[in-house]
Amino acid sequence: MKSLLIETKPFNVSPMALTEGKSMNGNPLVEGVLATPEVKNGNGRYYSKDLWEREINKYMVLVKERRACGELDHPDSQIINLKNVSHNIAEIWWDGENIMGKIELLPTPSGNILKALIGAGIKVGVSSRGMGSLKQMGEVLEVQDDFELLCFDFVSTPSNPGSFMYPVGQIHEGLSSPINPYSKVNSIVTEILCANSACPIF
Repeated sequence: MKSLLIETKPFNVSPMALTEGKSMNGNPLVEGVLATPEVKNGNGRYYSKDLWEREINKYMVLVKERRACGELDHPDSQIINLKNVSHNIAEIWWDGENIMGKIELLPTPSGNILKALIGAGIKVGVSSRGMGSLKQMGEVLEVQDDFELLCFDFVSTPSNPGSFMYPVGQIHEGLSSPINPYSKVNSIVTEILCANSACPIF
């Protein structure tokens, strides 16, 4: 049976992004990693690359139509609540094994809160929201072929290695540069704490 699947990754956003990157409407832009397939995440789940490729191809239609909206904090719902929309995914693409996104912060009440948080240097997380079923495969819960991506939301989240934001136009080539000196330590700690599927830090 399908259930709501929520996966959260941290975004380190430079306040510079709010002044250096602007959309065609003059709204601030930030960019970074949205998701990485074929790795065990903090919830003990595993998404195949084929699954993500299929869903991103479908999601690109929403991006082109400027309907790829997300919320600030997401409810346990399949419905995107327009009165809580804070941002729109302006572009989405693959960079190696990472799904990248350029995100436009909208001048809505929630968007203004998100902009203020980022401007103040508050760490926020990006979270995929989708519907799907799970199957236990050894030490991981494999997301099944019925998965459907709904949106990407911004949420408050504890530290978890993975996604980092950069000012638009200054993203590191190939993501090979050391972007966080503590990411390996964070990865090891997360792996230890989340080894038994139930993850106490999420």
